[in-house]
Amino acid sequence: MLDLLTQIATLRRPRLLIRAARIGAQSYRREARLPRLLGYGVTPRLGPTLTKLMALEAEMNEKRENGDAGYSIAAHVDLLIAIMGESQLLRAQTQKAGPVLIT
Repeated sequence: MLDLLTQIATLRRPRLLIRAARIGAQSYRREARLPRLLGYGVTPRLGPTLTKLMALEAEMNEKRENGDAGYSIAAHVDLLIAIMGESQLLRAQTQKAGPVLIT
């Protein structure tokens, strides 16, 4: 089992993508960004949301590495912003409750 926040911390992406995502994460609003990325409906809890976002980002990164014509840098940055924003929320929550583990 890996701690979800540790898994996020070990992500390695190009510096420009990370810089753009950090800038966007400063004004992250969960209620505005998540429906666009995960679909409309009930917003899931932080852990499951981050797991889904990480899976989507892994697919996006694979497209980037393979030079896929369907790759969108804007969509990739959007996913990274959501991951950073959600991880900040999760970090704040876990400081109160303890670590979140995934299996």
